[in-house]
Amino acid sequence: MTGRVPAPARRSLLYAAAAGIAAAFTPAPLASAAPDPVPGPSRPGTPWTTSWATAQTAPTADDPLASAGLTDGLCTTRLRLSAGGQVRLRYAHAFGTAPVLLGPVTADGRPVTFAGRPQAWLAAGASLTSDPVAGLRVPDGSLLTVGTRLPGPTGPLSFHRNTHAWHTVDGVRTRSVFLLTGVETTGARGPFLAVLGDSIAEGTGTPDDADLRWPDQLARRLSGSAVANLGISGNRLLLDSDRFGPSAQARFDRDVLSLPGLRTVLVHLGVNDLHHLPVERDPARMVAGYRQLALRARSAGLRVVGATITPFEGWTRWTPEADAVRREVNQAVRTGRIFDAVADFDAALRDPGRPSRLLPAYDSGDGLHPGTEGHTAIAAAVDPRHLR
Repeated sequence: MTGRVPAPARRSLLYAAAAGIAAAFTPAPLASAAPDPVPGPSRPGTPWTTSWATAQTAPTADDPLASAGLTDGLCTTRLRLSAGGQVRLRYAHAFGTAPVLLGPVTADGRPVTFAGRPQAWLAAGASLTSDPVAGLRVPDGSLLTVGTRLPGPTGPLSFHRNTHAWHTVDGVRTRSVFLLTGVETTGARGPFLAVLGDSIAEGTGTPDDADLRWPDQLARRLSGSAVANLGISGNRLLLDSDRFGPSAQARFDRDVLSLPGLRTVLVHLGVNDLHHLPVERDPARMVAGYRQLALRARSAGLRVVGATITPFEGWTRWTPEADAVRREVNQAVRTGRIFDAVADFDAALRDPGRPSRLLPAYDSGDGLHPGTEGHTAIAAAVDPRHLR
């Protein structure tokens, strides 16, 4: 494919794109790792739930491929779904300044269409959802391969920097995913949960391509559930970052409230506020940030679960002052009736003999990020009775 589209076709695609655009606290005890089917897949009105997701950031000078963009590029993404069923794809260009032409696109080798067409324009700052992929139904937990042709030139691309899984762009390996933000399916039989998190949810500390991030493990534990992982490494509760993206406050509507059929959001953020400059030393500000997220979630009809901040002594920027703020914030999360329920990740991972540290068996080695066993413990600390 040369990347050139005849003028009449470009106009029809633009017209089609334009038409499409117009058209209360309970403590959470640790739970066993046995499968726990939970009823209630989604809110009435849509059969679709998000079975796999990423949250986007803007490229920086340290991201040359995303910054330069592609011309006649092929992005091949391999991803692990949670719930199965029929499949449709979702793309977004949250930080774009110009529209991008998508297509042809394939899912497990089958052609993907947009309003019946093999190509579509993705507007800057917008999202784009495909038609259901004809003839494709997938089981729970399956691997899906998505091929996205970008005729380009695209200009800078919105992307997720590190999925802790390997993909390719024109045959060159990368851990990044470009423009693709979600795979939606129809087969969820359990809860639909979005995880608003940082590098721990993203999977730092687990092996690449192993699908052992704690949201993956939770999805396998809860039969038929759909789990959308919206973790961004370095992300903060209160402040934006050029590299680590908008804060949870700023990205909540786009990343969480836009998901079809969502029932519950789990918030696990705050540790980066305590050690990234400028550091946050006022627990009240962090608690106020949590309260705003909970209010916005409830206003959208969602149940909201809050997680305590895990220990991180041993990390390069840990200080006793930061740990004192962490403990005060955690106490407010446990007792302040901020969230509808609490997942006590701190209690699940801390070393009883030194509570400011992770239990050695759960530490990936840097003091902050849990290893695989730590991710297993986090998944077990989410009480399925608090999800819906």
